[in-house]
Amino acid sequence: MMNEHPFGLPPAAVAKIRAVFACYPQVERAVLYGSRAKGNYKNGSDIDLTLNGDDLNLNLLLKMLGELDDLLLPWMIDLSIYRQIDNESLREHIERVGITFYEKKCE
Repeated sequence: MMNEHPFGLPPAAVAKIRAVFACYPQVERAVLYGSRAKGNYKNGSDIDLTLNGDDLNLNLLLKMLGELDDLLLPWMIDLSIYRQIDNESLREHIERVGITFYEKKCE
């Protein structure tokens, strides 16, 4: 790619997104998938992330989306809860190309 940054995102943007997840102990792991995980992204490609964590729910997801939106990053962030994805081919895609983007530190 024309960008040497991981996933085509500047380190500062990656750190800001990870900082939002770190504020939520319910997020055990965030997995990047789609074009940014495969390496065939374009500058304006969205950021596809799915979250793992037993205690995640729609209310938490909406709060996180609001905080991510407040970062005013120039990319759309598509955020989902992995266990709530019904599309089997999407789940298989995530299993195949997904890259750990964030992982909760053990305490």
